[in-house]
Amino acid sequence: MRAVVLEEFGGPEVMRLGELPRPQPGPRQLRVRVRAAALNRGDTVQRSGGYPLPPGIKSPRMGIEVAGEVEAMGAEVRGFTPGQRVFGLVDGGGYAEACLMEQGMAIPIPDGWSFVDAAATPEAFITANESLLELGGLRAGQSVLIHAGGSGIGTACIQVARAVGAKVFFTVSTEEKRRRCLELGADAGVLRTERNFAREVPALNGNAGVDLVEDFVGGAALERNLSVLKFGGCLLLLGMLEGMSAELDLRQVVMRRLQLKGMALRPLPPEEKAAVTRRFRERWLPELVAGRMRPIIDSTFPLERAADAHRRMESNASFGKIVLEV
Repeated sequence: MRAVVLEEFGGPEVMRLGELPRPQPGPRQLRVRVRAAALNRGDTVQRSGGYPLPPGIKSPRMGIEVAGEVEAMGAEVRGFTPGQRVFGLVDGGGYAEACLMEQGMAIPIPDGWSFVDAAATPEAFITANESLLELGGLRAGQSVLIHAGGSGIGTACIQVARAVGAKVFFTVSTEEKRRRCLELGADAGVLRTERNFAREVPALNGNAGVDLVEDFVGGAALERNLSVLKFGGCLLLLGMLEGMSAELDLRQVVMRRLQLKGMALRPLPPEEKAAVTRRFRERWLPELVAGRMRPIIDSTFPLERAADAHRRMESNASFGKIVLEV
């Protein structure tokens, strides 16, 4: 099969198409004929050599969410048939004509959905549900600040937060992204390139802080993220794009009863990934099927142009998900 392979770490130019044997499914796995695979920031970090793979990950290759057709099944798989259209999270290897998917993470593609829409959905909406609702406990009447509001996860988080009745603030890098986030239902946004969100967001929220902050930046924004929280507020850390470490004023945490929680999907064991998939299917898939929310697609690229897709993501010009069509 054709697959994107890395022979060294570096920029997008190190990616190339190669030929690999088709993977053989284990007892509870599906082999999916991949038709579309969505990009994630973790892919670009992995490509550059800055992402040590979590223990237990079977595939060291890029691509963690795909859509396609069931091509083969393990002996213990139940409820799926060859040729059935499915989508979901995978351990890796999605940038290829075929990859393996655990049975518990496979979701039938709803009628009328394209492979591109399906591939762009699971990581963003599962992350939004697990971070905002399961970890953060976000509920109606509360407020949240979502960084990188124009990212795939950011656009999903805006829609999920609005659906539960929360007040939604966000940061973005351009006026065009700010406008589009407002169209998704957010209340107000801050251009991080021009304004200090730690001052602007409380002012936008009636001179109060927010209940939750959803952050992908990491150490560089830690102090400002904590300062923008209300008493008892929670910082949800999902990424470390601008720093693995930072000084922390523990008095701020103790005296204001703040919480700091981290989350990542890829290190979870298969049974936990099956559980987060089930929660997504029960709570948000019906909303997506009904059209009350949707994955936001920035652009698509053929598999052989995976390097260009990575360049698009690293330019920070994209709004929503970038998807490879296979």
